[in-house]
Amino acid sequence: MAEDACRVDVWLWRARFFKTRSLAARSIEEGKVRLTRGPALTRLDKPSRAVRPGDELVFALGGRLTAIRIEALGDRRGPASEAQALYSPLENS
Repeated sequence: MAEDACRVDVWLWRARFFKTRSLAARSIEEGKVRLTRGPALTRLDKPSRAVRPGDELVFALGGRLTAIRIEALGDRRGPASEAQALYSPLENS
């Protein structure tokens, strides 16, 4: 995978939206995560799909829709303050 991309399940786990990669992967496989890249909107179906900075994700979390823009990929699953630097919320979330 390219240096400027990351598996979506890994990114969601690093950004602390899911406690484990397998929970993130299950949510993706169930079609609960949508990716917007440019004008294209895609419902993700595989945890191995790549995401890049600038991509937007919409997914259900705890009964609410969460809409975020990916700002950075991160190198690890760090503390919450580090995870929050990986994304910015979108207006409609």
